[in-house]
Amino acid sequence: PNWTRRRGRGYASVLGAIPRFHMPLPHVSDGTLPAHVEEQRTRVSIHEDAPRMTATVEAAGAYFASGVDNSFSMERFRRDLRIEVQQLDEEEIVFDVIGIDAAIANAFRRILLSEVPAMAIDKVFILNNTSMTEDEVLAHRLGLIPIRADPRLFRERVGDEDPDEHHVIAFRLEIKCTRGNKDDPGSSEMVNSRVLSSHLQWIPQGDQEERFREREIKPVHDDILIAKLRPGQEIVLEAWCEKGIGKTHSKWSPVATASYRLLPEIRVKPARARDADTAEAPPAAAPSIFDAAEGGA
Repeated sequence: PNWTRRRGRGYASVLGAIPRFHMPLPHVSDGTLPAHVEEQRTRVSIHEDAPRMTATVEAAGAYFASGVDNSFSMERFRRDLRIEVQQLDEEEIVFDVIGIDAAIANAFRRILLSEVPAMAIDKVFILNNTSMTEDEVLAHRLGLIPIRADPRLFRERVGDEDPDEHHVIAFRLEIKCTRGNKDDPGSSEMVNSRVLSSHLQWIPQGDQEERFREREIKPVHDDILIAKLRPGQEIVLEAWCEKGIGKTHSKWSPVATASYRLLPEIRVKPARARDADTAEAPPAAAPSIFDAAEGGA
């Protein structure tokens, strides 16, 4: 470098070329870090006092001193991401996500809760309700009933857009509680005393009956309790089911809960030689109070 001194100044400036790296650095995902550094980067270790190495190393130049690049690349992310399904049925799915940080796993969890669309009862038109359940509580309970319908086959209604068969699923509920034995006024037997989700009748709109002939639209469970009635009480209403996301209201959340945990890896450290030499013999086991004494009954 050429050193120059400016007039009246007491410092020097360096004029020279800045080195450039023409060869790309190897990436951390290629396994180029030392073993102990790689373990610190990919593992959260549990010790006697507290867990260690819990923070994710995100800076691109974190390992420049070792000649390794830590920058994010979507191509590498797609290459390293693996999903292995461990359990799958109609009620639950359990899967392992390999190749991501805990922050991304938590982002997936939040997306499942609030960003995946679903169908739920949004508007309730109550024609008659003589039960002890208030109209607002009744509408809220109806909104929380999961509906078996594919939201991809419907469109979300925007603003004052007129609803049609591509926006709305209509249900009707008409039920009245009566005595089982009309000849005996004192009889405790009642008919339709429990209003269940199975009492919701789907009313096909437009071409919905043809579109959903193979998979009828109905509540996911038929035994969800909506209200209780006594003889003479009845409920008559119509409910509209629309498309939405959980960010707007939890009734549109497609999952009851979503959680994640770090996959445990248990390692037992071998005993050191000096510890084995100084280790004391374990004390003899104390006799149990339930052991019978010698010569006893």
